[in-house]
Amino acid sequence: MKRMTLLCLSILFTWATAHAGGFQVRLQGQKQTGMGLIGTPMNFGASSMFYNPGALSMMKQNYSFELGANFINSHILYESTTSVYSAESENPIGTPIYFYGATKLNEKLSIGLGFYTPYGSSTVWDDNWVGKHLIQNISLKAYFMQPTVSYKIMDKLSIGAGMVIAQGTVDMQKALPYSESSYVRLKGSDINFGFNVGVYFQATPKLSVGVDYRSKITMNVDNGIATFNIPSSLESVISQKNNFSSELPLPANLDFGINYQITPQLSAAVEFNYVFWSAYKELSFTFEEDGDLLDNTSPREYSDVFIPRIGFQYILNQTLTFRAGAYYDKTPTNEEYFSPETVSLDTFSYTFGIALQAAKNLSIDLTYLGTHGKEGVKVYQPDNFEGRYKTAASVLGLGISYNF
Repeated sequence: MKRMTLLCLSILFTWATAHAGGFQVRLQGQKQTGMGLIGTPMNFGASSMFYNPGALSMMKQNYSFELGANFINSHILYESTTSVYSAESENPIGTPIYFYGATKLNEKLSIGLGFYTPYGSSTVWDDNWVGKHLIQNISLKAYFMQPTVSYKIMDKLSIGAGMVIAQGTVDMQKALPYSESSYVRLKGSDINFGFNVGVYFQATPKLSVGVDYRSKITMNVDNGIATFNIPSSLESVISQKNNFSSELPLPANLDFGINYQITPQLSAAVEFNYVFWSAYKELSFTFEEDGDLLDNTSPREYSDVFIPRIGFQYILNQTLTFRAGAYYDKTPTNEEYFSPETVSLDTFSYTFGIALQAAKNLSIDLTYLGTHGKEGVKVYQPDNFEGRYKTAASVLGLGISYNF
């Protein structure tokens, strides 16, 4: 029974980690992506709804529309510390998307609506790899909708706020230690709410400053479905189909950025993101059946993370604009609870972007984002599972902006 309790504990730990702790997707505008994912001090149009709603009322045009998609190719390499064994994940291509539309109602007031995917990824290991009892595969999908309003208090200062409607699902599977074909599949979903507020200040014609806060959103899973494929001899002890409930806080974000126009062609920006990962103290869950056997609480103990970013933009001419950036993202994970469902390492990332002004009001943006995790030996203590991990990812992005 103790083994079964630890098993279900790790299942729910998997869901929480994968849905939030390393899968926060900031790819919400190709112009921002090209500059190291910096957007808080920028006034790039409708996509400001995500990065800083306060900048929306500073739009230069009356209408702004942005549509984009990204294609994420990620790999995780696991190497045993006690043998020559190694395994590599077989992740499918991830495709986070976004759409933003905004309009000026008058010189001071603007409104908009955003639809974006700030969480979502898939991790697929071979069904028979050495860590199959921790994870075989997991698929995450999350969709956010954000109606937004922005008001220009004075010529240089504006504020904005948006209500966030969040919907997310998870579908994962892991092997069980009872037979070669034993496994458990866990599915759950939830809808909940949060907010996004920002302040934008155009201090001088060359200098702009932005501050943004995106609230914590607590995802509550009720009537999640757990399906156990187990030998018939255990069916009297473990229900093959069960329902569970749990809750998971998605952390708040506080962003501060500065953009400076060095020359008419060249601008530079810095941004600092503070992610409140320490909201993950523990994870509690309750099963509808077999509660005395399965209910449990696992320690979380994540740490807050500070992410510095730098970015540049160079306007070559009326047709071409080039962008580049870099940032360092430290893992929030606890050293005692590092598992292969979410391999989050200290990561260095760099970005490049090119914008083509295809027509008077139409811009096409192409971006590339490369990430490299700092190789390290990690352990998941509940199962005494240790290994050396390496990670890398490449992201290609395409965006279309139409402003008039």
